[in-house]
Amino acid sequence: MEPSPTIDQWRELVANQDAAGVEPLLAEDVVFHSPIVDTEQTGRDVTQQYLSAAFTVFGQTSFRYVREVVGARDAVLEFLVEIDGISVNGVDMIRWNDEGKIIEFKVMLRPMKALKVMHQKVAASLQGAS
Repeated sequence: MEPSPTIDQWRELVANQDAAGVEPLLAEDVVFHSPIVDTEQTGRDVTQQYLSAAFTVFGQTSFRYVREVVGARDAVLEFLVEIDGISVNGVDMIRWNDEGKIIEFKVMLRPMKALKVMHQKVAASLQGAS
């Protein structure tokens, strides 16, 4: 596994539940792929909103990364978390540019019941932030 300042910063933000600290790590034209919407979301602001909602949903839970594959400019971080008694397994797929700014963030979840509960919780968090 290659060392990555971007992933080190991301891990620290997750560990500290520091949603506000995410924005400086995002490129202006970052593309976010959410498991709960059909289309990609483009831009720092919308990506910040989705990631902040995820921080809210996962906050103070059993969230933990269990496997990491890190390359020169991309990483796949597998996670486990329990939400409302449902075991959620997912991956964060992250790519960054030469400046270390995240240019693409893709989240994938399983099983289907986990996806449904995450959809409800993230949607509620996003509505509360509006």
